[in-house]
Amino acid sequence: MASALCCSNPPNLSATSGEGTVVDDFGGIKAYIAGSADSKRAVILISDVYGFEAPNLRKIADKVAACGYFVVVPDFIHGDPFKLDDSTRPFPVWLQSHTTENGFEEAKPVVAALKAKGASSVGAAGYCWGAKVVTELAKAAEIQAAVLLHPSLVSVDDMNEVKCPIAILGAETDHLSPPELVKQYEEALAKKSEVDYFVKIFPGVAHGWAVRYKADDATAVQMAEEARNDMVEWFNKHLV
Repeated sequence: MASALCCSNPPNLSATSGEGTVVDDFGGIKAYIAGSADSKRAVILISDVYGFEAPNLRKIADKVAACGYFVVVPDFIHGDPFKLDDSTRPFPVWLQSHTTENGFEEAKPVVAALKAKGASSVGAAGYCWGAKVVTELAKAAEIQAAVLLHPSLVSVDDMNEVKCPIAILGAETDHLSPPELVKQYEEALAKKSEVDYFVKIFPGVAHGWAVRYKADDATAVQMAEEARNDMVEWFNKHLV
C-alpha cells in the first residue's frame, strides 16, 4: 500500500470546504456532518489516508445528504493526513500511527451516537484505508449496509465474516484490490446466502478514482459520480 498508485493524486485539503458543518465531538471525535439531523437514515463516510478535509469527499457527503441521509465524515486520522512528499515518514511508518484497528474502535461510538440521536439504520462507506474500517464494522454487525470503494487491506477471509449487505466497487487498474482479488471477494460472498452483495469493476479507472478524481476531468468526474450513485442506490435498498 506504500506505492504511488495507492496515494497518487493527493487532494488539496481544505478545512472549510463543503456545505455542511464541522463539529468537535460526534461520538467522541471531530467530524464533518451534512444533512438533516432529523433523518432516520444515517451514513458514515470513512476517508482514505488523506482524511476528512478532502474537498471531493465532502462534496460526496453533501450529495449523499441531499438524498435524505444524515451524513457523518469522522476525522479518524486526527488531523494527521498522509503526506506523499514527506520522505521522512513513508507510508508504513504513517500507518503505524493510524491503524485500521484504531479506526474501527473509534467508529463504534460514532455508530452509537447516531443511534442515540434517533437513526433507525446506519450505513457506512469507506475509501481505500476506510474500506477496511467499514469491513470491520460489517463483520461486527455494527451497521446495516456497507460499501467498499477501491478497498485496501481487505482479505478474502474478511468477506467470510461479513454480516450485513455489502457492495464492493473496484477499479480495473488496482494493485491493492485488483479485479482478480475482487472476484475472490465475490466468490466468498456468493457462498453466504444470508448476505446480499453487489460487486462491480469500473473500467478504465485506477485505485482512488471514486474520491481522488480531478474536477476538471469530465470523464473522471463521470466515473466518480457513477460510483457515488451506486453507493446511494445500495443504501436506498438496505437502509430503512
